[in-house]
Amino acid sequence: MAYVLAGGRGSRLMELTGNRAKPAVYFGGKLRIIDFALSNALNSGIRRMAVATQYKAHSLIRHLQRGWNFFRSERNESFDILPASQRVSEENWYMGTADAVFQNIDIVESYDPKYIVILAGDHVYKMDYEPMLQQHVEAGADVTVGCLEVPRAEASGFGVMHVDANSSILAFQEKPADPPAMPGKPDMALASMGIYVFETRFLFKVLAEDAADPQSSHDFGKDIIPKLVAGGSAFAHSFEISCVRSTPDAVPYWRDVGTLDSYFSANIDLTDVVPDLDLFDRNWPLWTYGEMTAPAKFVHDVEGRRGTALSTVIAGGTIISGATLRRSLVFTGVRVHSYTEVDHAVILPDVDIGQHVRLRNVIVERGVRIPNGLVVGEDPLDDAKRFRRTAKGICLITQAMIDRLEP
Repeated sequence: MAYVLAGGRGSRLMELTGNRAKPAVYFGGKLRIIDFALSNALNSGIRRMAVATQYKAHSLIRHLQRGWNFFRSERNESFDILPASQRVSEENWYMGTADAVFQNIDIVESYDPKYIVILAGDHVYKMDYEPMLQQHVEAGADVTVGCLEVPRAEASGFGVMHVDANSSILAFQEKPADPPAMPGKPDMALASMGIYVFETRFLFKVLAEDAADPQSSHDFGKDIIPKLVAGGSAFAHSFEISCVRSTPDAVPYWRDVGTLDSYFSANIDLTDVVPDLDLFDRNWPLWTYGEMTAPAKFVHDVEGRRGTALSTVIAGGTIISGATLRRSLVFTGVRVHSYTEVDHAVILPDVDIGQHVRLRNVIVERGVRIPNGLVVGEDPLDDAKRFRRTAKGICLITQAMIDRLEP
């Protein structure tokens, strides 16, 4: 069974998570972030799934109901959406990632899965979980932790594993100032991906003990994993082994798109000629809710008013009317009107961009109406006064920000 933790607030995405949880944030032209974990599980052969939700969950639940409702109980399949419902205590919502599983033990137990894969619902990557499950069984591990190789200089923001040559975890440190190096790779460290494999009965026992500990924060990374590393048999599984790549020599691709800058760059990465994250791979499809839309359309062919998109991903239902787009990612139902130039932009669904507009290095929230003549991305000081601008120069544009502009 795959158990996806999808209650994350995602506050560093600012207004993008103002009315939706981070796993429900749009990504890649037609997906939501949670579709990656769920698609990985489905493509790995897992047919029982549960998704624990909490923060501003309506958008996420609606997406799951529309796009992930094809499981059939008569085929021994199941898909459960598990909002925080105070099943264990009438006073507490989910108090941590471990508690989000503990409060639903009765539901998991009713399916009697032998193994359970705990997944974070807010990361972008393609991974086959089968090799990790095989490693867990063959090693007789208490827990197997999915790990990503990162430069030691960047590892301080992660939970970091110190492992031996057999991938046995010797120590676990949460956001260490001096991350331990990997065996044979002094400049690299193994960082936790928030992916864990347990034998289900063993996990129930561990969660019950943790729930009874008043000193615990009831979190996998802070409490459960360090305890098992110290007193049990814990192993690391390298993402290098089970990453699904676009080409044999492609770099393993995993992103925590938790900031506006990382969200922007991960979406723009998809406009590369051969992106490391391949959305066109039919051997490892990304499942989602597919809206019924008309094909994308490009109109007008006169000098200065030509519908053009260069190195750009365009979703269905979009009309590019006499405008030019470069290195951009455009979601469903967008309208871009004449004499407009869009360069390095992530345009979420149902946006309408007026005439004579110039946008560069922007994220435009869903449903925004961009007025004629607006210019963003050319004057940093002016941009910072009007919109949410990051230190790297990416501007987030919402309808509320547009409404505050002087007529």
